[in-house]
Amino acid sequence: MTATSTSSTVGRVDAPRHVVAVVAFDGISPFHLSVPCVVFGEDRSNGGLPDFDFRVCASEPGALTTTAGFSIAVTHGLEALADADTIIVPSWRDPDETPPAALLDALRAAHSRGAQLVGLCLGAFVLAAAGILDDRPASTHWACADDFARRFPRVRLDPDVLYVDDGNVLTSAGTAAGLDCCLHVLRKMCGAEAANYVARRLVVPPHRQGGQAQFIQQPVAPNVRGDRLSCLLDWVSGNLDAPHTLDTLAERALMSRRTFTRRFRLATGTTVGAWLLAQRLGRAQQLLESTDESVEAIAGIAGFGSTASLRQHFAEAFRTSPSAWRREFRGV
Repeated sequence: MTATSTSSTVGRVDAPRHVVAVVAFDGISPFHLSVPCVVFGEDRSNGGLPDFDFRVCASEPGALTTTAGFSIAVTHGLEALADADTIIVPSWRDPDETPPAALLDALRAAHSRGAQLVGLCLGAFVLAAAGILDDRPASTHWACADDFARRFPRVRLDPDVLYVDDGNVLTSAGTAAGLDCCLHVLRKMCGAEAANYVARRLVVPPHRQGGQAQFIQQPVAPNVRGDRLSCLLDWVSGNLDAPHTLDTLAERALMSRRTFTRRFRLATGTTVGAWLLAQRLGRAQQLLESTDESVEAIAGIAGFGSTASLRQHFAEAFRTSPSAWRREFRGV
């Protein structure tokens, strides 16, 4: 089962339970392990989410130590990866340490049969060591980016993004970016409403789509919440069908072009044009998934101006068409 096929099958009454396996290891960070657990391992049936077959496994037998000073017991070995649809490597204990051969072999076998593989933070080192990231775009923790690039020159590393979606292989930057990535994976499986429900339960911003090839831009920084820039961004998000430019937005924010550009990049981590495109693509996705509006109408509502423009940007960002996206998420 590939990543692109899961969205139309997960949650169907007659569909088999989607197996999500997380790889733990001795010396793991409890936070990194908890990220996929809170997204996929808890009962969210009240929010309409499916019941995942969730497993935590390890290549080492017995209790595993953590960086926080306590131990955890893992009941599954690597055999739990054999039929997993999604496998998440939440981190790795040491970039200088080559992962166990048995783990690398299990990941290669899963990749060969089409499983979706996710490397969070230093988990990208594990996927790269298995050769799975060769000739692919990827991300990892910024502090280890130079080391990663030296070790794995065939990987097209982008250390400036929160995470990278390359079809059935995903990698993320460090710490909280792993949560963004897991919410994105959940959205691919179950749709925007499911991911937003989990984000609200976790009291984190919902996933924000943007940039080329699923490169996700940073959310608005907490320290700008409540100021006039934050209010402006909220207003633009609600009026995407209007024409917006750097100059018109700077004027509305009562800032000079230079000040607005600087403040905007500090707040969002990107440019006005890239942020606008991300918002418009996200709005188009939401409408395709949850309404019966025509593609032509959605192009207007989301601010693309024309159906051709929507289709072009959609294909560049997601490697599919709006109509195909709707079929994947709604089965229609």
